Amino acid sequence: MDKDLRVAVIGAGMGGLACALALAKQGFTHIDVYEAASNLGFVGAGIQLAPNMARILDRLGCWADVEKEAVDLKDTSIRRGTSDDELAHVDMQYIRKTYGYPHSVGHRSSLASALFQGCKRESGITFHFSTKVEQVQSYIPKAVFQVKPRDGEPYTVEADLILAADGVKSNMRSQILKALGVNANVEDTGQAAYRIMLKREEMEHDPELLALIDGNKATRWVGEKRHIIAYPVSSKQIYNIATTQPDTNFAAAPSATYTTKGSKVDMLRIYADFCPMIQRMLNLVPDNEVCEWKLRGHSPLPTWVHGVIALVGDACHPTLPHLAQGAAQAIEDAAVLGVVLSKCPDAMPQSINKSLRVYYKVRKERTQTLVDLAAASGRTLHLGEGAAREERDKQFEALKTGKGVMPDKWVDAEVQKMIYGHDCMKVAAEDFERLFKEL
Repeated sequence: MDKDLRVAVIGAGMGGLACALALAKQGFTHIDVYEAASNLGFVGAGIQLAPNMARILDRLGCWADVEKEAVDLKDTSIRRGTSDDELAHVDMQYIRKTYGYPHSVGHRSSLASALFQGCKRESGITFHFSTKVEQVQSYIPKAVFQVKPRDGEPYTVEADLILAADGVKSNMRSQILKALGVNANVEDTGQAAYRIMLKREEMEHDPELLALIDGNKATRWVGEKRHIIAYPVSSKQIYNIATTQPDTNFAAAPSATYTTKGSKVDMLRIYADFCPMIQRMLNLVPDNEVCEWKLRGHSPLPTWVHGVIALVGDACHPTLPHLAQGAAQAIEDAAVLGVVLSKCPDAMPQSINKSLRVYYKVRKERTQTLVDLAAASGRTLHLGEGAAREERDKQFEALKTGKGVMPDKWVDAEVQKMIYGHDCMKVAAEDFERLFKEL
């Protein structure tokens, strides 16, 4: 394979940065990254750094920088939101010994910065910020597309392949599906999320809250149609809080709207029946720092590939946050693309297309399984009064004696084995030749 191929990456989110870096590490020397925003722009939010992600980051030379500020989770507590009674406790310390990396949590900007700095160390990667990719004019034999700089005239770019990591609102996905005559609509999950970060100095006056930020623990408080998950990040200087609740503020909004300035009054009302400690915690949030995200997905796609263009991450498999695998799966996509493109036998468009289709075959079943598992776990966590919740709570209770099934799939040992024990790069390398021949 000619490593001087012209590669265009659309989007400088986690998936796009990882794509650029993964290809550079495989020896590709001409990678252009196009990002509509003027900078990386990752707002304050925590992110879970599971072993399957850490393994790839380590191979990309980024993990050491991320790990410096990450908090190694020792355990997880699942609690009833209204009373703070513990439903289940899970020891997470076995994860490092079993999978070679801990289950850590960190700041989203730390991960983005580590990937970006890794990219900047590679001479073959060039960034084009404030540059929007617009219309695709050709999908094969070359990818030809128009870009529009924010302060300049549109121009046309020709590339040997495009990796479109442009998110759940992917313009590239819309164009590919239209070209294929396929209808796969954005789906409304009916859920929204508050993302909050409290500083240590805001919590340290309250002994119960101080214990939360001082611990190596993730805590999930569950209630009817709602839950909160929280954990310390940034060397325990920040406490990250993420909620999920029914969407009310976005229901009448245009489909393009994904974030809004949230109301502290509304947030406190939604969680008004949760325990006093949570009330004190949420009351610490400054009035002007409540942001709400709409959680959207889309129906499964029949393909992620058209010509020499492939979709990556949320552009093709957006995942609800209940398994904490959204960014990890985008990074896995990038790692697999690095492997399959490095193994592509030549630079012919047909060979590039087949290699991208191998990527799809390697990734499709795994990502769809996790999309479905995350949705199912959310439904279980959000059960209201009734027989189903009683059965769920019996399962939680049985776990205290070492029996039964974990209702919260994020901390289920068998699910963790399936997610954390999977080496996507090894699978891609081992299966490439067979899958390529079958196409």
